[in-house]
Amino acid sequence: VVVSGPVSAYEEMQLGVELSGQRVTALKVDVGEWVKQGQVLLELDHRTLDSELAQADAALHQAQTAQELARLNYERGAKLAAERLVSASSLDELRATRVDAEAQTATARARRQAAQLQRDFAQLRAPADGVISKRLVQAGQVVAAGNELLRLIRDGRLEWRAELSEAQLAGVAVGNSVELPYAGQTIAGRIRAVSPGVDAQTRTGTIYADLPAPGPLKQGIYVEGRIVTGDGRALTIPSAAIVQRDGHSYVFTVDARQHVQRRRVRSGQTVQGRTEIVEGLKEGDRVVVDGAGFLGEGDRVRVVAEAKAAAR
Repeated sequence: VVVSGPVSAYEEMQLGVELSGQRVTALKVDVGEWVKQGQVLLELDHRTLDSELAQADAALHQAQTAQELARLNYERGAKLAAERLVSASSLDELRATRVDAEAQTATARARRQAAQLQRDFAQLRAPADGVISKRLVQAGQVVAAGNELLRLIRDGRLEWRAELSEAQLAGVAVGNSVELPYAGQTIAGRIRAVSPGVDAQTRTGTIYADLPAPGPLKQGIYVEGRIVTGDGRALTIPSAAIVQRDGHSYVFTVDARQHVQRRRVRSGQTVQGRTEIVEGLKEGDRVVVDGAGFLGEGDRVRVVAEAKAAAR
């Protein structure tokens, strides 16, 4: 099946920040760069966030100190209560003070974690390995939460997508190999998914082919490819032997007297300079290759390189 389609990213991630109104102070990547998961891609102005984190650290330290003091007071009170030197109500107050101090410490720890999270939001890190495919931000720019700033092609993985008609879609399956001729090379791929249905308007479905080694192919390139659905025998002739006239395909066959006869044919696929003949010739017929476009019915020709010109 011969069909055209675009080369696309298998998964293109749109990256942004979770803070609004902050200025970009450092942009550490550019388009085309390979990044690792967790790598810092850009930084926002974090001076205010640093101050809030320091305050949260101090508050947590203060709460921990109060908790330790409350624990010691309660332990001393418990010893005195065992000797009946303090009342039970005093011991209950010391216990309540200790529990309250523990709660205050837990609250301070949670606030410190929230401050640390906000501080971490000031750095945009790569969620996965991949290639930066687009940059929509500049250093010094004030950004808003949720806005797209960078795009990342996950693992640098590309695929080829093509729209097939109902009839074509019925003949392909997951695992079929794909050949994409481009820039003097043939890029190999394999179909990983076939859409389970067809579009109600266009009556087409989509196939997705992995490209393990895309070579010179880039995202967005539109290329014609061949889906190999199986192997079989076909009658082929050199493509140069086919002449287009009046909207139809013709070839000139040579008889025993070296005269030519024009025959209308129906062609199929073309592979490596040879074209499949579905109808109009039989195996062994001799056809004119060189200069076929200048011939007319009954012209006499001189046969050369006969073995190469024979249909097979």
